[in-house]
Amino acid sequence: MATWRDVRRIVATLPDTAEKATAGDTATWTVHGKSFAWERPLRKSDLAALGKKAPTGAILGVRTADLEMKEILLAADPAFFTTPHFDGYPAVLVVLAKIPAAKLRSVLVDGWLARAPARTAAAFLG
Repeated sequence: MATWRDVRRIVATLPDTAEKATAGDTATWTVHGKSFAWERPLRKSDLAALGKKAPTGAILGVRTADLEMKEILLAADPAFFTTPHFDGYPAVLVVLAKIPAAKLRSVLVDGWLARAPARTAAAFLG
């Protein structure tokens, strides 16, 4: 299953990306200054909302193209989940221990495409 090393390896293949440390000493990955993925430890409010269903381990937040894609991912695979904090926001949370690296690549590329400038995305897609 996927690790932070896999996240960094995959992101390194995407054009114009950068990794930045946030105030909480977690990583955020950006394309042209727009975040598309980030480390997202669960907060007290998340744990309270999720209760016993709260996952443990490394959690990655990833942008989605829109709310419809978010719902598709949430319905398709138990590796994806959300919290009330992300209601109405096009992003999913990913339990890295539950997702194969190949599927993680697809999710990260889609998140990158959702935030990359049109020309950069078009050049990447060939």
